[in-house]
Amino acid sequence: MAGEPGPGRNDDQRLADSLRAGDVIALTEVYDTYAPFLYDYCHGLLRDRVEAAGALRNVVIAAREHADRLTEPDRLRGWLYAIARKECMRRRDSPNRHTGQEAPEAEDELTPEQLARREERRLLAHSALAALNGRQREAIDLSVRHELDEVDVCGVFGIPLEETLALVEKAREDLAASLRAALIAQNHWKSCPSVAALTESWPLTPQTSASLVRHVASCPICQVQETPELPPDRLLSVLPIAAIPAELRLDVLTAATAEDRAGNRRAIAAWTEPFDEYGWPLPYQPAAPRARDREPRRRGPVLAAVAVTVGLLVLFVGGWTWLHNGSGTNASSNGPAVPGDSGSPGDSGVPEPSPTEPSPTVSSPSPTQSKSPSKSPSPSKSPSKTPTTKPPTQPTTLAPRPPKAGRLSVSGCDMERRDSCAIRITAVGGPVNWRVTGTSGPVRAEGSGHLDAGESTQVSVSRADGFCFGKQTGSVSISPGQSASVSYIC
Repeated sequence: MAGEPGPGRNDDQRLADSLRAGDVIALTEVYDTYAPFLYDYCHGLLRDRVEAAGALRNVVIAAREHADRLTEPDRLRGWLYAIARKECMRRRDSPNRHTGQEAPEAEDELTPEQLARREERRLLAHSALAALNGRQREAIDLSVRHELDEVDVCGVFGIPLEETLALVEKAREDLAASLRAALIAQNHWKSCPSVAALTESWPLTPQTSASLVRHVASCPICQVQETPELPPDRLLSVLPIAAIPAELRLDVLTAATAEDRAGNRRAIAAWTEPFDEYGWPLPYQPAAPRARDREPRRRGPVLAAVAVTVGLLVLFVGGWTWLHNGSGTNASSNGPAVPGDSGSPGDSGVPEPSPTEPSPTVSSPSPTQSKSPSKSPSPSKSPSKTPTTKPPTQPTTLAPRPPKAGRLSVSGCDMERRDSCAIRITAVGGPVNWRVTGTSGPVRAEGSGHLDAGESTQVSVSRADGFCFGKQTGSVSISPGQSASVSYIC
């Protein structure tokens, strides 16, 4: 942080070379050197101590796995921040992220008078930062509090250097303007009624701070007010620093070095990919919607096309029967019509028409749109009212009715002290389309697929990120209508 001694470029070079050589002791030194700063940065992005701890653990693991990619070892520190940002963005995009437990502030040995003065400065800093947008605040945080240069910030954001220089410069200019406006509101509010009306409560909200900056820029009374010079590093040095948990060190280093967690480390390292030509991780990109999420928008046209095909087949079969039964009328027109299926959840949604029904037209939005089957036109205008003594012959060339949908049978699993386990799911009584719909508790799982009757598959379940104690339990919800319990020991 600003005002605290940090590692120099020589330390970055030495530690990066040691990581490349697979030195486990170097990994411990990397943690001791960078972890407190990286944890504070992750906590600022995630606002949750559990998520920040999990992010830091994955950063250390990814750094060990990808150390040989970095082409400029003297920029190890900025590279670690780039990995941390990508991991935090991935976590912010997760629907299962942990929320609501902010980390305590790192303790300082200050007198009551010093604490009061610091709190006053914090209100000023928060009010000044409120006028900046999110990208500007993060750029100021990285360049001022974490003391990264523009080249490092460029790599962290994954944007061109020219754009980074413009971003940092504009952020500093806007911070200076908003700080001056906040100082005027704090010290000279009596001189301008508009300022007094805008700043009735502190700290200022983003809307109020932005309005205050615009007012000061155009107000002749405020423009002549003198304000003290306050460099950005002094302004931001009073902001709280998230205290890194003491027990996190053992958890992270064990996860990064234990032989039985090699598979888990490979999976975590894959989340950091891809990298650019300099070995810096490219910015996080949210996953594109999966095909099944877009399927309902295509289902209507597909079913309509299927209905047309089935209708043409029925018309062909009806004509063939009429030509071969030896009479000029449809032999099956006097028999009971085969009713169309109303469409159960496991069926295809296409009704089975009777042999005498005409094929549906392309303009019909759905083959089930007809409200009254009796109004459907018949090939015979005057069907005979006298039932035939011979029962109608049921056509045998119609497509068979889809098999009845089955149900799921699931069994939970216990990881014990491992990182993952597998839930077993089986289709009983018919085919089943299944999908993981969510989780409860400190576990993660996903997947979907199709099972025929009697077929089984497995769904992998892993621990949620974060440190814990004792036995943990959770559950995985699987559609249709099942859930499986999962447990593990920390």
